[in-house]
Amino acid sequence: MKTFLQEVAHDLYEKTHGDLSNVAVVFPNKRASLFFNEYLAHESKRPLWSPAYTSISELFRQCSPWQTGDSVKLVCDLYKVFRQVTGSNESLDDFFFWGEMLIADFDDADKNLADTQALFSNLKDLNGLTDDYDFLEEGQKEALSQFFRNFSIDRVTELKQRFISIWDTLGEIYTRYKALLESQHIAYEGMMYRQVIDTLNPDKLPYRLYVFVGFNVLNKVEHTLFRRLADAGKALFYWDYDTFYLNRTPHEAGEFIRRNLRDFPSELPPSFFNNLNQAKDITFVESPTENGQARYLPQWLRENLTEEEKETAVVLCNEALLQSVLHSLPENVKHINITMGFPLSQTPAYSFVCALLELHTAGYNTQNGRYRFTEVISLLKHPYTRQLSSQAAELEQSLTRDNRFYPLPSELEKDGILEILFTPVTTNSNLCQLITKALEKVALSYQQQKPSDTTAFDQLYREALFKTYTLMNRFYTLIEDKDLNVKPETLQRLLTRVMATSSIPFHGEPAIGLQVMGVLETRNLDFRHLIMLSVNEGQLPKGGNDASFIPYNLRKAFGMTTIDHKIAVYAYYFYRLLQRTEKATLIFNTATDGINRGEMSRFMLQFIIEWGYPVKRLRLEAAQSPQGSTPICISKGPTVLRRLWETFDVRYNPKAVLSPSALNCYLDCPLKFYYKYAAHLNAPDEISPEIDAAKFGSIFHHAAEHIYKDLTTHGKVINQETIENLLKNEVRLQDYVDKGFKELFFHLPPEEKPTYNGIQLINSAVILRYVKQLLQKDLKHAPFTFVSSEYPVYEELKLTVADTVLHSRIGGIIDRIDWKDNILRIVDYKTGGNADTPSSIESLFSPDLKRSSHVFQTFLYAAIVCRKLREKQDTRQVAPSLLYIHRAASENYTPVIQLGEARKAEPVYDFARYEMEFRERLKLLLMEIFSPEIPFTQTEIPDKCTYCDFKDLCRK
Repeated sequence: MKTFLQEVAHDLYEKTHGDLSNVAVVFPNKRASLFFNEYLAHESKRPLWSPAYTSISELFRQCSPWQTGDSVKLVCDLYKVFRQVTGSNESLDDFFFWGEMLIADFDDADKNLADTQALFSNLKDLNGLTDDYDFLEEGQKEALSQFFRNFSIDRVTELKQRFISIWDTLGEIYTRYKALLESQHIAYEGMMYRQVIDTLNPDKLPYRLYVFVGFNVLNKVEHTLFRRLADAGKALFYWDYDTFYLNRTPHEAGEFIRRNLRDFPSELPPSFFNNLNQAKDITFVESPTENGQARYLPQWLRENLTEEEKETAVVLCNEALLQSVLHSLPENVKHINITMGFPLSQTPAYSFVCALLELHTAGYNTQNGRYRFTEVISLLKHPYTRQLSSQAAELEQSLTRDNRFYPLPSELEKDGILEILFTPVTTNSNLCQLITKALEKVALSYQQQKPSDTTAFDQLYREALFKTYTLMNRFYTLIEDKDLNVKPETLQRLLTRVMATSSIPFHGEPAIGLQVMGVLETRNLDFRHLIMLSVNEGQLPKGGNDASFIPYNLRKAFGMTTIDHKIAVYAYYFYRLLQRTEKATLIFNTATDGINRGEMSRFMLQFIIEWGYPVKRLRLEAAQSPQGSTPICISKGPTVLRRLWETFDVRYNPKAVLSPSALNCYLDCPLKFYYKYAAHLNAPDEISPEIDAAKFGSIFHHAAEHIYKDLTTHGKVINQETIENLLKNEVRLQDYVDKGFKELFFHLPPEEKPTYNGIQLINSAVILRYVKQLLQKDLKHAPFTFVSSEYPVYEELKLTVADTVLHSRIGGIIDRIDWKDNILRIVDYKTGGNADTPSSIESLFSPDLKRSSHVFQTFLYAAIVCRKLREKQDTRQVAPSLLYIHRAASENYTPVIQLGEARKAEPVYDFARYEMEFRERLKLLLMEIFSPEIPFTQTEIPDKCTYCDFKDLCRK
């Protein structure tokens, strides 16, 4: 295969006889020059004086006295002019994002040498001009007429009215804006190009000959430049095309080439460009997913990588696949050249700055001087924060453990680094300074690392750090110069947008190795073997927003860029890539996601229809690997038994206790018990501004406990009058609830008052209502003696298992104990769920889905209390009770637990009748838990796995 650049190099060498010292070769981009220089060197057996290489944009910049303006500053300058012309009070925040659209329109108008005075005139004036539009072609006149027929001045919407009002002043804004930029010796690209064309003198250009290679679509300024140089005898033109699409009319791939060949004849004959009319090995592949394409890439490269690697290319229509592709390259790829930059948005520097911006904009409340938990934790978890501060991890754990939803800056400033990060800022200037200072600290930490610690990714991240630091300084300068005066939220959007569109270039030798590139980088380059990924509609041609103040018909009438241009340009890229390749594989994915509709590109479909040779079709299948479901069984060997003894034997652990929670855990799933109490695995603490059921119950318990502590200060007897007086005091009741929130949820110091959000406020109101229902229920039960709340009850336990004695305890905390009429109630509060009625004592020990863990817990407490009463020769009966607060308002509701079959169930007013059976079952359960012969196995009830913390580990 002889490439286009080889043909050009040979022809140019022959025409100049090797004298290239006064020749400039102009490409659409600079990448082609690296390959061209190599081909040119092969044309001569002796050293050559290389021609000058430049891109078209560089050529215009070299001919202009102005510099290209910073994109953000350009919008800020436009805003100044807009305010002067219109007298509008619109803020820069609101103007900025459609100010960019205005500049894009100005740029396009200038690059296409549009008559801006006519273009930006008032609609009414333009309407009047349609009778005398001799300077337009017939097609342009028709487009304008069509626009005015479809646009009714009498019935304008608010959006149309705004467009009309802007059009009224657009001409003056355009003129003044250009004058302002010129006074600063800066310009947007189109303004610079137009100035170059207006003042161009071909005789004063530095080179004798300008060679234009591989261009396609030309805007008016480029076309004019080509014409003037051609007329001056200072230009040669080499067009890359194929007769396959050139001679098919109409065919969008050849739309611009046909015009270019007519206006600027090619130096190469048409016989060089008849490649697509020959048979090739072309395959279209369907992939079920986007990343599935990257997984197919290693197989393709093992089979198709050329001996000279640079003759093989991987073209990414979706450049977001770059990381997946880089991780998929097989071992037979020795060298690689990446033409795309690495996205800055995929580096820690970007996420670090975003976390800081979010913290100091959305995450800080200037009214109460507090930060918000979510943004604080996001920054504390960032690897750069952890790298800089040894206190970050501990602080994050502390905030999570204490539910500090709205911490003060003083709580966060644990060391010098955290003091920098969490110092509140009041201005955009201070915000930029804070971020640049933080980036400097990160850079310093990199410098202090040992060389042996430096990895390839470290080099990339250092480069990203420098790029981010430069961008921050750029914005800081604009703010200090009073050019950028926006709200912090707008500054955040601007910074993240600029960073998200930035990339870090890879360094290397472009003319060596497998070429990994985007579609635009393929211009002028040819490859023997080619694979294209994501050749989907929406990726090729690129979908996107073509927003403009100038409607399509007007753009077309004035010769400006339209969507038709973009489609034609991408069509040319597509066909040009295929024209010289020997083997091409094009993959598209069938998954519908965002702009990707899961369809092959229209160009692929068109190629199948037009090309006269067969196209192979393949479909990648997603490999199905069924998840293993091998049962997990943990035998109780010496190590496991030792862990159990260390957990539950008081000789090893003085706080050891076999609580109802632990026993219920074993009954639900022995393996879960092993993970939690033998392996000591725990789910990480989570925090949420929402209140879960457990926290809701804890706050209610706290309020109830403190209410009865206060009511029994001067005596244990609770009478009706006492409860009635408290029910009348709404403020006092709310205070009990607030204290519960303060201590258990917000973890605030005593002097601070909790600040509720909407959901928390609703939860507070519900808990207050439950407190009232509890008091109203107790009002009917009064008078009674309140014994205690949150009362700890424990019983010593000696268990002999396999000739080994376990010394432990059973027990826990009883929510409430009260007594009346010789009945001692063991009360457990429940703020959710329904009352359970177990059929028998045996059912409480059966690993069944309907087993009542709440009743088991209360019965265990009742058994311990019964024994303690006997020891004291106390004859009171023990009534285990579950008080479901949300059901307490019912007239006939009783919290005393019932036992038995549905219609024969009886309330358990005297648990002593069931105590012996319960203890026998309990002993058997304990023997099973500690028996070396019985392993820990998974539950057989899948529903118990739904909310288990260990379900991913267990994979039941």
